Amino acid sequence: MRAYVTANSSDDDPGLVGERLAAHGYRLQVLHREDHDAWPALDDADLFLSLGSDWSVYWDHVAGPVAAEIALLRKAHERGVPLLGICFGSQLLAAALGGAVTRAPTTDHEIGWYDVAPTPGSPAVVGGRWFQWHYDRWTLPRQAELLATTAGADQCFRSGRTVATQFHPEVTARIVARWAGANDAEELRSQGIDAAALVADTEAMHDDVRPRADALVDWFCHEVAGG
Repeated sequence: MRAYVTANSSDDDPGLVGERLAAHGYRLQVLHREDHDAWPALDDADLFLSLGSDWSVYWDHVAGPVAAEIALLRKAHERGVPLLGICFGSQLLAAALGGAVTRAPTTDHEIGWYDVAPTPGSPAVVGGRWFQWHYDRWTLPRQAELLATTAGADQCFRSGRTVATQFHPEVTARIVARWAGANDAEELRSQGIDAAALVADTEAMHDDVRPRADALVDWFCHEVAGG
């Protein structure tokens, strides 16, 4: 089975989610957003995984690749291809399905580990303490089911064989260290967040989050993609 992973060229590690998809028999092939003009037809896709990004859906200077990915995801959704979008990927899915993506109020920015609450009747695997790093948030597309929230933002929705998570189930300490490095360390300091502590917290969460990330991917593969 073939899973295409859409990502930025500087941030294309699917982490724990990629590892679990591979364990389910998926062969992952990365598509860089910057190279969208060279993407193949992708008609052989069994699954799409859309990763996070430091872009915003509404930025004018990335309008071309954003529009290309939204069109790809919308077409795949309409064909019933399983889709999983993480953070920026969830925002792309929201836009593809008719929702909106906007800048979150400053008080609602979420960076670090946050408790995510499932909505009544939602699968328990979407809840728990998950990593967040986002400044934007989406509005729920029509006909999508809201599965989880925090005080700051809606966190997970499902529409047919499509699932979007604002939180990051894929993160490892290595991934967070890369995000928190260089220019982003200064960004974090400006918000009173210690980059080293963020990485250390992620390392400390590893043994807890890996089985939960596995369970989330298992649910997606069996109940969503396989349903």
